[in-house]
Amino acid sequence: MMIHLSGPRPWAAALAALAASVLPGLAAAADLEAVLTPYTGPTVRGVDTTTLAGKVMCGYQGWHAAEGDDCGRGWYHWQGNDGFKPGSCKIDLWPDVSELDADERYATPFVLADGKAAEVYSAVNAKTVDRHFRWMQEYGIDGAFVQRFVGEVSHPAGRRQFTTVLSHCRAGANRHGRTYAVMYDLSGLGAAAMDKVKDDWRMLVDRMQITRDPAYLHHGGKPVLALWGFGFSDGRKYTLAEGIELVRWLKADPVYGGCTVMLGVPTYWRTLDRDCVKDPAMHELILLADVVSPWTVGRFGTPEQATAFAAKVMAADLAWCRERGKDYLPVVFPGFSWHNMFPDKPLGQIPRLGGRFLWAQYVAAKQAGATMVYQAMFDEVDEATAIYKCTNAPPVGASTFLTYEGLPSDHYLWLVGQAARLLRGEMPLTEALPVRR
Repeated sequence: MMIHLSGPRPWAAALAALAASVLPGLAAAADLEAVLTPYTGPTVRGVDTTTLAGKVMCGYQGWHAAEGDDCGRGWYHWQGNDGFKPGSCKIDLWPDVSELDADERYATPFVLADGKAAEVYSAVNAKTVDRHFRWMQEYGIDGAFVQRFVGEVSHPAGRRQFTTVLSHCRAGANRHGRTYAVMYDLSGLGAAAMDKVKDDWRMLVDRMQITRDPAYLHHGGKPVLALWGFGFSDGRKYTLAEGIELVRWLKADPVYGGCTVMLGVPTYWRTLDRDCVKDPAMHELILLADVVSPWTVGRFGTPEQATAFAAKVMAADLAWCRERGKDYLPVVFPGFSWHNMFPDKPLGQIPRLGGRFLWAQYVAAKQAGATMVYQAMFDEVDEATAIYKCTNAPPVGASTFLTYEGLPSDHYLWLVGQAARLLRGEMPLTEALPVRR
């Protein structure tokens, strides 16, 4: 359609307004169509994509956008309640963008100590996501569970953003010999809404042919699909009955089923208390699935508490799973902080201790008998669980940020790579933090 707006015609303004409202939507739809295609690029053989066993898989949020990245969502997931500016942000760590090319960096209203504008990245930028997967390869991290927030992909802007990021992750995993799998995060979903998950999965299978992708993670001979968020005792609207029906569909549907289903569940799923609903249907749901992954972020805060948790809770969890033929994927995290999201919370609420807190969790998981680990998270600077490169020289001013305590910005990438070796028995089991040569 061609619209001519020259001359002082009274309907020109109306047509201009119509174009302004319609054309961005058409562009967004075109962008979505461009990524809803099978992968046809190069594939490098690296990690074994046929099994979760022996792997460290990171959670990859991929939700950060930026002004000027063509996503149209502004400073999405960087900004606070009053925009993205000193005194209003959502992050407690600042990413190190020093290695990024000029077309990967986006200047912000924040200022560094030398007076220069502080910059961030966007996960909508393919170069940056590719770089993240290259880091995984360089440091020996196996791959990522790519987060797919059901509430986000249920509307056009979110669907466009997160499908674009998924496409970038797919390409990065293929190019750098890593693996990846989709993880649906159900947080915030209403009741009777599981058809949204089904519809989205149908789209990915039909249009992207995602389960046929060479880099897509399989386990037990089937593609892995993770569902995160059933069973939490925080008043969620969707039910365990809906989860049971969804898992059955993902296992048995003749076209879209045949999946190895992983469930991200509350820490105390086995005993049905504390953060878990007191409902035996939780165990019915888990028995239908294949992999159990309890969310433990924030459940303990020192190396000693992590060790005690593994001995008391994780070991019993593992025994329960072995008796019932289920795999167990424990979650580890490097520290925790969400001060800029919730100013009444302390900055550095769970200290990293130079990596000792994270290393203690890997050692304890190995001693308990774990054979695979979920690393929370690769890029989660909102809650300061990120392991990718973050700076020791964040912006100055009204917002305060954590640092990596003077350690190299790649310290946690390196440490998680060492932990993967520990998990696979490629290095001696030692409680002492490894020394970088």
